[in-house]
Amino acid sequence: MPAYDFRSPRLFVKAPLTAGSALPLDRAQAHYLTTVLRRKPGAGVLVFNGRDGEWSAELEGRKRDVALCLGAKVRDQTAPADLHYLFAPLKSARLDYMVQKAVEMGASRLQPVLTRHGQVARVNLERMRANAIEAAEQCGILSLPEIAAPVDLTRLLADRDPARTIVFCDEDAEVANPLAALSALPPRSPLAVLVGPEGGFAEDERAALRKLPNVVRIGLGPRILRADTAAVAALAVVQAVVGDWVTDDGRRTTEDR
Repeated sequence: MPAYDFRSPRLFVKAPLTAGSALPLDRAQAHYLTTVLRRKPGAGVLVFNGRDGEWSAELEGRKRDVALCLGAKVRDQTAPADLHYLFAPLKSARLDYMVQKAVEMGASRLQPVLTRHGQVARVNLERMRANAIEAAEQCGILSLPEIAAPVDLTRLLADRDPARTIVFCDEDAEVANPLAALSALPPRSPLAVLVGPEGGFAEDERAALRKLPNVVRIGLGPRILRADTAAVAALAVVQAVVGDWVTDDGRRTTEDR
């Protein structure tokens, strides 16, 4: 991401973005800019809404009566990677971390999956959205992932799109090297990465996954990883081998810069 402005604060807004328009800020955003960051009128801010690219803006007003005046578009909207992250729900603090890292790694959909040995059955979707927005704001990401409601693993597999490859993180995978297991997949094809609960998949769940077509099983090394660590490891491997870290001809994107 060359020549990117990492110094200006970024805000996600829901409103359409057009040059010269004024965007009123909600109380939390106004507090963040004027009290936490101590920004004064005229200070620069970057804004995005997930549809219209990224725009420069200037802060207007003070305290509660704060708005942003839009200037010029600084980045065009880009399409998100077609990468779903499917995961057994975690307890709140670790779920917060996992959501943030999945967004940073380019996941376009976050799907909680209920499994036999999962320890958490209820998910705060609004908290997930807030963490996704925060990660996107901090990391220059233009698109927010879809936040899906929890679904049972059996229903998920029954309703799956067969054209979307499931990358199933399985400690019993026959191919120990995840890079080798993924090497046959075409770059940037529709993918779903599935990480189970810390209690592991039940044997019948694992068997159901093994029977499905278009499923690739990968291991994540010789050590047992916590579920939130496994999220980062799995998404990094997938992005590096077949995700948006590579071009259509399989080269790493950094080689083209």
